Amino acid sequence: MRPMRRRLRDPEPVELAALADGSLAPDRRAPLEAEVAASPELGHLLAEQQRAVALVRGAAIEVEAPASLRVRVEPKVRAARAQGRRRLVLLGGAATAAAVAALAVALVVVSSHSSRERFRTALAGTTLAPGASGDATLTKTSSGWRIELRATGLPHRAGRRFYEAWLRNPAGVLVPIGTFNDGREVTLWAGVSPKEFTTLTVTREQADGDQASSGEKVLVGTISGTS
Repeated sequence: MRPMRRRLRDPEPVELAALADGSLAPDRRAPLEAEVAASPELGHLLAEQQRAVALVRGAAIEVEAPASLRVRVEPKVRAARAQGRRRLVLLGGAATAAAVAALAVALVVVSSHSSRERFRTALAGTTLAPGASGDATLTKTSSGWRIELRATGLPHRAGRRFYEAWLRNPAGVLVPIGTFNDGREVTLWAGVSPKEFTTLTVTREQADGDQASSGEKVLVGTISGTS
């Protein structure tokens, strides 16, 4: 008859995972290391954990993300890893491989985001809207430049009246990048690069059949790179 495998008791599985990644409390390290030394099964599980940690840390080094993206992603990765610890110790090598693969996919996603070019501009009000201000982030995608604009101090416009955003190059050439009614949460798109069209402006417009800019600028900003 096949010998029954010893069932680990909580909190030992979590502690074993913490020992592998170096996060175990100092007062528990020596006792747990002694248990591992006395148990071939625990030694095998600890080795599995240590291999998983080494693989994940190696992948993280290769796909270092910008600080702004890490702030958003790392809490989710830490939560996933904490949940994974319990599963890895209880299920063994197959679960370890699956979890490492999942974390590797997450890191590849982080890498793809980190490789995108990103620019930013602070927007200041003009004499037509002295109380207005805002900011915009321009991110390169396969479809063009996605522009997330947020502004305050602009009265809501409706009906045939609206705001229009533009990119302008040093020669004064204007490229329209979208229209909107309220500046609180706006997504615009541009087919030209902010490396060449380095000024973002917002104008007051109305549906009068004239596609040219009205010249009634309410927000202006100079674009600069952030990554």
